Amino acid sequence: MPVLVIVGGQWGDEGKGKVVDQLAENADVVVRFSGGDNAGHTVINPLGEFKLHLVPAGIFSSRVLCVIGNGVVINPAVLMSEIAMLNKSGVDTTRLAISNRAHLVMPYHIMLDELEEKSKAGKALGTTKRGIGPAFADKTNRLGIRTCDLLDKVGLKERLSMVLEGKNTLFTKVYGAPPMALEEIYTKYCEYADFLAPFIKDTEMLLDEAIRQKQLVILEGAQGALLDPDFGTYPYGTSSSPLSAGGCLGAGIAPNRIDSVLGIFKVYCTRVGNGPMPTELMDETGQMIREIAHEYGTTTGRPRRIGWFDAVAARFSCRVNGLTSVALTRLDVFDTMGTLKICTHYMLEGKKIDYFPASVAELEKCQPVYEEMPGWGVPITEVRRFKDLPKQAQKYLKRIEEVMQCSVNMACCGPSREQVIQLKTVI
Repeated sequence: MPVLVIVGGQWGDEGKGKVVDQLAENADVVVRFSGGDNAGHTVINPLGEFKLHLVPAGIFSSRVLCVIGNGVVINPAVLMSEIAMLNKSGVDTTRLAISNRAHLVMPYHIMLDELEEKSKAGKALGTTKRGIGPAFADKTNRLGIRTCDLLDKVGLKERLSMVLEGKNTLFTKVYGAPPMALEEIYTKYCEYADFLAPFIKDTEMLLDEAIRQKQLVILEGAQGALLDPDFGTYPYGTSSSPLSAGGCLGAGIAPNRIDSVLGIFKVYCTRVGNGPMPTELMDETGQMIREIAHEYGTTTGRPRRIGWFDAVAARFSCRVNGLTSVALTRLDVFDTMGTLKICTHYMLEGKKIDYFPASVAELEKCQPVYEEMPGWGVPITEVRRFKDLPKQAQKYLKRIEEVMQCSVNMACCGPSREQVIQLKTVI
């Protein structure tokens, strides 16, 4: 059986949770490999509607081992609340494993996130203020505290004391904020340790064994390619890599074990936070799409920015992720739209270009070149076969496949698990 990586192809919020939930019915292991609780996956299935932030979306399949990989930064309070929510709904969470190499979000990370955003005033990045960026910064600066540290309470206090001394100096001397209390944080994280200890494991060994046994392993990404710190709209992005290559690092799986990469794209674009978005709609059409699709952030509740499908950005995403197939979501949102648009190129300072600029300053100057297509004007939420779609919808999907230069294997026509049109096999 293959190892499949599932990644977001745009700025996140593409519907990865729905696709993972569906494909996990045939999987053995699902691994969340990046981000933190700044990302959110909404899943609707026979058990109800769930908003997940750290637990992999495969948790609803009774046979699946769900792993939170080393590439995720974990806020223990959020994770414990999520586990309690799932248990209350009758979902078995004993199949959850947490990498002993995953880093923890600490209270001072959250405070620092808020203080840094506030200090930037009108030039804020638009973070979720959940401490994710500062947690990844500490990881890189070798100041992080990991899940394995929770299992050694004496060592935990020593390390926490050392790190907090520097943080309190920063809070008091630079930001004029009050210091944080060592004992208060230590006591709380000891409580977290007692709860989470049974879940903390050497997950790389579990994954190696699953692959050796030819089990189906799905690597579940968070956010989207255009937020990547190297290839996204830097600095308006996230702190860990949402790309397929990030799946190897964030799960502990070698690149030569990856068999296929599925990219998830909406049939339009959305974005939360600041940064350039060439096809953004600031008119009634954008507002109509937002309300029809209820485009508000799973994590923040903020209204998402809306734009037409950007094939320039999509081709770039296909290339840097090495996508072998694509799943398009939210096709039904266009049921009542008269005219649809696809951005095929950009105009940059009078020149027509077909590449995604690295420079944010250049990207902000890019004007979209659109190709118009007619809508279909009828509901498609009950359609399950490509040939049963209206001809205009079929043409729209095929045209996106052409301009993306990647095979479209799935199309989702509603939020629930069964509302999927399978064009070709994915796994």
